[in-house]
Amino acid sequence: MRPKPLLLASSSPYRRALLQRLELPFTSASPNADETPLDGETGEALARRLAESKARALADRFPGHWIIGSDQVACLPDGTILTKPGNHERAAEQLRLSSGHPVLFLTGLALLDADSGKLERLCEPYQVRFRDLSDREIEAYLAREQPYDCAGSFKMEGLGITLFDALEGRDPNSLIGLPLIALNEMLCRWGRNPLLEDRPAENTR
Repeated sequence: MRPKPLLLASSSPYRRALLQRLELPFTSASPNADETPLDGETGEALARRLAESKARALADRFPGHWIIGSDQVACLPDGTILTKPGNHERAAEQLRLSSGHPVLFLTGLALLDADSGKLERLCEPYQVRFRDLSDREIEAYLAREQPYDCAGSFKMEGLGITLFDALEGRDPNSLIGLPLIALNEMLCRWGRNPLLEDRPAENTR
């Protein structure tokens, strides 16, 4: 398969920063996708569906591209789905519900060829065990980082690490929003190995 330009179907600065770590050129665009869960939809099914729908939403606008879609949800032990809180009150509620419990984060990933329709899709799990959090700690954390656009109401790359007892999974990048290990595997199967990609010659002057 002949490699094509990469497009990240996201306006998230967190996902852009993660994808830059692979040192592959890419552009990004914001997809228009409804993130509302369907009736009876599991967290894994939702994450997979949203990742694919975000990639497909840009296929007509960006022919000739491989499109990367990703989305994340979190699930409490009883199956309750936590999405992006959007405001302080919902974020505080999510953290109170998570306090003292394991929370499963499910990050959907899709790689779509806009021309042929070829698609790879998966869901990367990562479990976080929250320590027992006081209301004072929750309010202090939210005031510092305001993670209202983050599933589960925390920023893994910042002070969010202070909320946890333990982390378990193969790729901590998935907690930030883009499972780079799985994406690298997909790209290698499609003929783009970041380690073997030609790079422009460095200016040594």
